Amino acid sequence: MNLNHKIVFHLLATILIVGCNQPSKQEIVEEEKEKPCETLLDVSPEKLDRFGITNTEYLSAASKRALQWKYVENDWYRVFNPMKPLKGDLAYEEGVVRRDPSAVIKVDGLYHVWYSKSVGATDGFGGDIENDKVFPWDRCTVWHATSEDGWTWKEDKEAAVPLGEKGSYDDRSIFTVEIMEWDGMYYLCYQTIRSPYDVRTKNEVGLAWSASPFGPWEKSKEPILKPADNGIWKGEEQNRFMVEKKGDFDSHKVHDPCILPYKGKFYLYYKGEQMGEEILYGGRQIRHGVAVADNPKGPYVKSKYNPISNSGHEICVWPVDEGIASLITTDGPERNTFQWSPDGINFEIRGAVKGANMPHAIGLNRTIEATTDNPTAIFDWGLSHVYNSWNYQSIMRFDSYRKTSHVAQGAKAPDGKKKKDKQKDN
Repeated sequence: MNLNHKIVFHLLATILIVGCNQPSKQEIVEEEKEKPCETLLDVSPEKLDRFGITNTEYLSAASKRALQWKYVENDWYRVFNPMKPLKGDLAYEEGVVRRDPSAVIKVDGLYHVWYSKSVGATDGFGGDIENDKVFPWDRCTVWHATSEDGWTWKEDKEAAVPLGEKGSYDDRSIFTVEIMEWDGMYYLCYQTIRSPYDVRTKNEVGLAWSASPFGPWEKSKEPILKPADNGIWKGEEQNRFMVEKKGDFDSHKVHDPCILPYKGKFYLYYKGEQMGEEILYGGRQIRHGVAVADNPKGPYVKSKYNPISNSGHEICVWPVDEGIASLITTDGPERNTFQWSPDGINFEIRGAVKGANMPHAIGLNRTIEATTDNPTAIFDWGLSHVYNSWNYQSIMRFDSYRKTSHVAQGAKAPDGKKKKDKQKDN
C-alpha cells in the first residue's frame, strides 16, 4: 500500500468511527463497509465528573450510553398536576362521550376547541356491527365549543362536521380532530371510518375548511391520507392479528392527524397502526409518520423516511427553535419523552416527562408560544380527555410546570436562592 492509499484508508476509517450512525459513503470500499462501527465516547473530565464515572477502564453499557448522550440539560423536563374539571357544556355529562380535544386557539377574544362527540354505551365487537357502537369513538361527529376564560365552555347547537352520506368514506364516524389556522382560513383534519366497522376496518384521514371558526365547513370529497396498501390479511376471519404480510408501519390505520405549517410547506403528522400489530419492546407497536404538501388541502405525500418515531400514541407536535417538537406518550420504549427535530423528520430525545398525571389526547394551547429557552411553555395549560368509565369520557383541563432542579423545602437552589417547586394552578 503506497502513502496515498494509506492516507485515504485512515480518512475513511475516521469517517466510519465519527459518523457511525450515518449511511456509508458510496466511495467506501466494500471491506470498509463490513467493519463494525466503533463509537466514540466523550470522556472529558467534566462529563466523567458529572456522571460519577471515575474508572474509564471499566465502563458498563449504561455508562457508555450516558457518555454518548447529546443532551443532558433540564430545559425540557415537565411535571403535570392533577387534571381539573371544566365548567359549562364541557362538564362531565352521563351518557355522553366528549373526547380527543383539538388544540386551543383564540379568535376575537374567544378560546375555541373542537372534539369528538357521541352518545350511548359501547357494545364492542361480536354483535351487530352494522348497528352497534363498537368503540367510544365510534358513531362520533366533530363538535365545537368556545370560552372566554378557558374554564367555562359553550357548545354549539349542532355538529361542526357531520357524517357523510351513506357509502362515503366518512359515513360511520368522524373523530380525533385537529385545527390549523392559516392565511385567514381554518382547517380541521380528522379520522374517518366507513361502515361497517369491524376489526379489520382501515381508518383514513379527512379534511374540512372554513373562513370562520364557526363554519360552515366544506369537506374533502376523498380522504387526504390513507393507510399503506402493502399488507396482506390471512383468511377471511375478523381477526386483525392474522396476517400473511404486515406491510408498512401504517398498513392498517392512520390516526390522530395534525397539520403544521413548516418551512413553506404543510406537515401532516399522524399515528400509524400496522396490520398484525404486536406488543413489542415496551408496549403496543405504535409509531408516527409524516406526509408533506405544498397546499393545506394536499395532495399529501408520505415521507420516505417514515416512520419517524419508535414509540408514541396520540400526535402532540409544536414548532420551537426553528424545528418541530413532539411529546411521545403511552406506548413503546421511548414513551414519556420530549423529542425535537431540526427538520420535522429526524427526532432525538431531549428530555423525559414524569409519568404521573400525564394527559393523553392532548389539546395544546396554541396561544402560548414555546421559545428556545422554554421549549415546553406550551404545556402551561391545555385540554385533555379522561376516562370517567370505558363507556363515557369527558374533557378536562391540565396544567404543568417546568422543573429544572430538585431542592428540599427551604434549601438553596443551584442559583443560590431559596426555592421550592410548587404546583401551579393556571
